[in-house]
Amino acid sequence: MKMMLSEIARAIGSKFNNEKYKDVEITEVQFDSRQITEHALFVPLIGERDGHDFLDAARASGACATLWQNDHELPQVKFPVLEVDDTLSAMQLLAKYYLNKVNPKVVAVTGSNGKTTTKDMIAAVLLQEFNVHATQGNFNNEIGVPFTILQMKMNTEVLVVEMGMDRPGQLALLSELVEPDVAVITMIGEAHIEFFGTRDRIAQAKMEITSHLKEDGLLVYNGDEPLLRNLAASLSQEKLTFGFNEDNDIVGSDIHSYKYHASFITNASDDKFSIPLIGGHNVSNALAAILVGEHYHVQLATINRALQKFKATENRMEWRKGDAGEDILDDIYNSNPTAAAAVLNSFAAVPRRKNGQRIIVLADMLELGERGPAFHAQLAADINPAEIDEVFLYGTLMENLAAKLKEKFAPEKLHLFHIDQQAQLINQLKDTIHTDDIVLLKGSHSMNLDRVLAAIL
Repeated sequence: MKMMLSEIARAIGSKFNNEKYKDVEITEVQFDSRQITEHALFVPLIGERDGHDFLDAARASGACATLWQNDHELPQVKFPVLEVDDTLSAMQLLAKYYLNKVNPKVVAVTGSNGKTTTKDMIAAVLLQEFNVHATQGNFNNEIGVPFTILQMKMNTEVLVVEMGMDRPGQLALLSELVEPDVAVITMIGEAHIEFFGTRDRIAQAKMEITSHLKEDGLLVYNGDEPLLRNLAASLSQEKLTFGFNEDNDIVGSDIHSYKYHASFITNASDDKFSIPLIGGHNVSNALAAILVGEHYHVQLATINRALQKFKATENRMEWRKGDAGEDILDDIYNSNPTAAAAVLNSFAAVPRRKNGQRIIVLADMLELGERGPAFHAQLAADINPAEIDEVFLYGTLMENLAAKLKEKFAPEKLHLFHIDQQAQLINQLKDTIHTDDIVLLKGSHSMNLDRVLAAIL
């Protein structure tokens, strides 16, 4: 981006602390003082820490102006300051202005599972024909979405933006901010059910992504989910569905999952598609990407090539090499019952190495409310001792799964560790894993399985 401070002030309805600063040039907007570069506008947000306390650090790193919430005492510095009522709202307003200025097509992606992978796939497909900017990392909330917009280059033709939610109304706000041309809903699961109560309410909240879908826009959604079909029926915009049932617009079939990739065919062509991820759930994500690509007139052969080589965001079903020579399937970014069951079934289908074991490490799935214990226990149906050789469980809720698995696994093959026993978990894993083994790690992000992963890499 490149804007004069005077233009930014007009966009957010603010005034300078000194008119001489109007021609200061801004090339970046940043809210993290540690990431500041020269010519950056610093946006001090108020969270666990107050960003206003880090103005000196931002200036030292090269910030050339700052927003300033007017309930804070103005800094006594000779430095460009734009006063606003609320710094987050001002950043969102600036993002809206900049989005309209660049005017790309907007593809917005949400869902209980698979939204990041689907976003990555869509971006890879559209990158074959357009200048694309996409959400990086997990910047998918009311801070991350405007930040993503403000990172766009001026020549961006398509913005692929991921949208997360953990409460009603959140996606409506984000939809209003970006006004998508295409909205994609990957699926409805149990993520955040603690805050919503039922899958029906989760589906209603996910549909908020369409609240500001352009009148000539397109909704792409998982047609295998009756809740979404019912809610989408009243939508006036064009709708396309993907899934494995025959009544979808694009149908995936003949799915084969190997160690490092999965293949499938569709009703759209005779071509066999391939993705560098395993599991039917990732095939479903690819089907959504194919529909979006076709909507923007990308040829199927081009889509196929893009999907074959796309790079998924880190910690999402990524194969890593362990310290003992074992292969580790890293899926530690987050977890919920639907996602865990899907990856367990995919992992169980990966061929063992000669003399090797399949070992799973599962940590608590959080934000499931009072149904958490039951959801954990239900995972026992997806863990078969004929397919899985050793089970390591970590966390309080995993006690419910352990109780069920005791009926199927010998005591020496089932290991339960309490929340304060991560070091013991790591040590026993190291003693258990051998060169020819394959290992799955899956758990909610705040269970810190990244420390376990780091210890065995």
